[in-house]
Amino acid sequence: MTDRPTLTRHAPAKINLALAVGPRRESDGMHPIASWMAPISLFDTVTAQRLAEGEPSRFEISWAPNAMRPTLIDWSIEADLAVRAVRALEAEAGGSLPLVMRVEKRIPVGAGLGGGSSDAAAALLVVRELFGLDIPDDGLAAIASTLGSDVPFFLGDGPALVTGCGETITRTKSIAERGAIALLAPSFGCATGAVYAAFDSMEPREFRSEDAARLANDAVLDDTACFNDLAAAAERVEPSLAQMRAMIESAASVRAHITGSGSAMFVLCNDHAEAERVIESARRFVGSIAGAVV
Repeated sequence: MTDRPTLTRHAPAKINLALAVGPRRESDGMHPIASWMAPISLFDTVTAQRLAEGEPSRFEISWAPNAMRPTLIDWSIEADLAVRAVRALEAEAGGSLPLVMRVEKRIPVGAGLGGGSSDAAAALLVVRELFGLDIPDDGLAAIASTLGSDVPFFLGDGPALVTGCGETITRTKSIAERGAIALLAPSFGCATGAVYAAFDSMEPREFRSEDAARLANDAVLDDTACFNDLAAAAERVEPSLAQMRAMIESAASVRAHITGSGSAMFVLCNDHAEAERVIESARRFVGSIAGAVV
């Protein structure tokens, strides 16, 4: 047994209720976005235990027994975003921060649900507290921005309108008026880089930033107004995604929305029972799909 300090934090997944994407900027290759993002109840778990000065840090990435779509963890430890978050804090602190950190994953990889980004944000928050680092919230957000455009969103709570390249975050209303969400994850993922490359190759379209802001600020969530400018690009990269979405919408008489760069989809439902029916219908017609009510 040990009395070494230990902290644990949930790292929630997110869905994009609206995602407007602007043209790639020549200056830095980034795409401006305007997205209404909302955390959901599916989560990874990040646990950190402080070690004595001079001890080597240890990291473990694994799938939880109840993960909805576990896949091969084929990236190196140092490439993991949560580990990179620790390294960024060490650089800021000017020295090593010895710890044992475990990331227990439930959020599917390559699904557009922000699992890696959420893990990184949880790691930033846990390690700052564990070591009592004198880094203010805006300083932590600046570090988060260097790790990925979605990471700053996960430092706070609740839905938000996210603009710029992810650095401007305006918290918005809850989506609690929707009783449940049916989350559907195909057996394959979508590579974000490939989806953005496909987006760049498609006919340019208007940057619908105002549409995203309007949806985020409306008094009532309008399912028919939800949109995702990356959806068509994701379906071009993974044509079977378009087929799955069409089958699910036909079988369950619902609108299925792709989140982020795919491949996960979500359906806004009135209650838990309806969400379960959607998932059951999806499984009947697409046997390889995983589902969860969130």
